[in-house]
Amino acid sequence: MPGLEDHIREIEEEIRRTAYNKNTSRHIGGLKAKIARLREKALAGSGAKGSAEGFSVRKTGHATLGLVGFPSVGKSTLLNRLTGIDSKIGAYDFTTLDVVPGLMRFGGAEIQVLDMPGLIEGAARGRGRGRQVLAVVRALDMALIMLDVIFPDPRVLINELATAGIRVNTRPPDVKIVKKEKGGIDVTSTVKLTKIDPDVIKTIMKEYKLSNAHVLLRTNVDEDEFIDVLAGNRIYIRGILALNKIDLVSKEDVRAIGKKLAPWKVFNISAGTGEGVEELKQGVFDAMEFMRIFLKPPGKKADLVEPLIVKGGSTIEHVCNAVHRDWAARFRFAQVWGRSADHPGQRVGLEHHLSEGDIISVHLRMV
Repeated sequence: MPGLEDHIREIEEEIRRTAYNKNTSRHIGGLKAKIARLREKALAGSGAKGSAEGFSVRKTGHATLGLVGFPSVGKSTLLNRLTGIDSKIGAYDFTTLDVVPGLMRFGGAEIQVLDMPGLIEGAARGRGRGRQVLAVVRALDMALIMLDVIFPDPRVLINELATAGIRVNTRPPDVKIVKKEKGGIDVTSTVKLTKIDPDVIKTIMKEYKLSNAHVLLRTNVDEDEFIDVLAGNRIYIRGILALNKIDLVSKEDVRAIGKKLAPWKVFNISAGTGEGVEELKQGVFDAMEFMRIFLKPPGKKADLVEPLIVKGGSTIEHVCNAVHRDWAARFRFAQVWGRSADHPGQRVGLEHHLSEGDIISVHLRMV
């Protein structure tokens, strides 16, 4: 939608021209909120045009990893290295025209890996099937952002993800907003606010047509993070970065590129030769923060040979759903031995959070 895009650029230019200080912070906060709303409108409008279908991907395994990068960065070659499947490879742009899944087995976990069409600048506005690709990214557990040594700059990719409402390696702000019938906006916080002023919060909320609400902040947010809370459609995923084709340059060049990419955790690889791929697999496994949980049938010994792999922060309910679709519905109680238990065999409910190496015994109602 050219009209909206032009308006967004005009507001962005106004922000750049305005010196940020206490006197201008409310004005800038309001402008940022206006841009956020215009972008949502622009994205919704561009999605309404055309009849192109999105990609349909059935999730499998313990988690899903997506290969995100420019065209011809080596995603298909890396998918082959990670999973052993044969994704089409060519030395030209947009070789992958669909989402190609594979399964990587590592450390007892099965990780679904998705090779997706390359993203280009303007992807969030629909260029190069970008909106369909970004829709898949929103459903990932982790993004593997791929660069090559020829153009080792992730800013365009990160910007496209951000424009699509995808936040990488960022936690959702702990902010609660409760609407009221009257009384205006009151702001309280449990932390010292150094990045945003209560008056700026009120200005931003006015742009979102909120005039009566109680705002509780447990995070020292800035303007952009607070706008994310109001937007309500942001996705927060993990991300790591892989620098591909390192066999084409010297080790000194690789080290120099790595310094420029700080503070990202960078894995230097050559998908073509296989160099660094095993280290990347370990990095993916570690970043996923998997836990091993051991099952103990009631009245029997625990199975300490084949652990159940679950995501970090999982609860008893997550384990029940992973084992059998009926377990949560038939759940009575569970017993836990391990770091998450106050004492051996502690009796807990579905909401109990588990720790690495816990042993659990799930007691079910009879059918």
